[in-house]
Amino acid sequence: MSTPADPPLSIPGWRHLYSGKVRDLYASEDAADTRILVVASDRVSAFDFVLSPGITDKGALLTQLSRWWFAQLDEFPNHLAEGEIPVEVADRAMLAQSLEMLPIECVVRGYITGSGWAEYQESGTVCGIPLPVGLENGDRLPEPLFTPAYKAPMGEHDENITFEKTVELVGAERAVELRDTSLAIYARAAAIAEQHGVILADTKFEFGTDADGVLRLADEVLTSDSSRYWDAAAWQSGQTPAERMASFDKQIVRDWLASNWDKQGEPPALPDEIVERTADRYRELIARLTA
Repeated sequence: MSTPADPPLSIPGWRHLYSGKVRDLYASEDAADTRILVVASDRVSAFDFVLSPGITDKGALLTQLSRWWFAQLDEFPNHLAEGEIPVEVADRAMLAQSLEMLPIECVVRGYITGSGWAEYQESGTVCGIPLPVGLENGDRLPEPLFTPAYKAPMGEHDENITFEKTVELVGAERAVELRDTSLAIYARAAAIAEQHGVILADTKFEFGTDADGVLRLADEVLTSDSSRYWDAAAWQSGQTPAERMASFDKQIVRDWLASNWDKQGEPPALPDEIVERTADRYRELIARLTA
């Protein structure tokens, strides 16, 4: 997997801790301040590679969307912390509590598509969960599925795991809490999106625990990078998967890459048209949800 090419920003009062595929973390130079500065970059990843170029204004757009969703979901404890965000990254950063992050990606699927659809075609299951026969790509599932993944170390692929494996990793009580909280957040968010003519097809959440052991929703939430969003009207009337799944996420990038790269070596550079279309769809989603 390629690593971020752009060097971390120099932010007065903050020291760079870590760069992931699309976000950079900073710690305060004040030892008494335990908050973390989470900065969203314009980098975009697909198939476990960081691509070039980035998506214009992506970091600011997805931070705006995360902040909006955190406000809609304030009944669920989250990682946000009070304080002034440095002016250098004011539009693309969040101040967060320092948490002990859990090694589970909490994926919730309300519709069948992507890797779930590929597995279903082979075995009639999604992440090992049996499903009714006769489903088509893009169909709504009988009920949302919790399909966790193990967050692999940097440079390795995340791995879909069973609920039983989740129990082994975090314990039975915490595993149940992760599952139930993820499904509850998805249900609430899907209902909000539906009110704005948008389908939340699937998403992934990350959680951490604070010093008191409270489970908190962390990282980004319900962004176009961590979720699949479809136009509800197109889904109702579409006759083909492409028509049904008119997306407001980075599916445009995935589709172009799948058609223009054999997954050998480094991926090709994204064309300007793909970059612009993706940014436009990110903006349209925010406009729809926040109208």
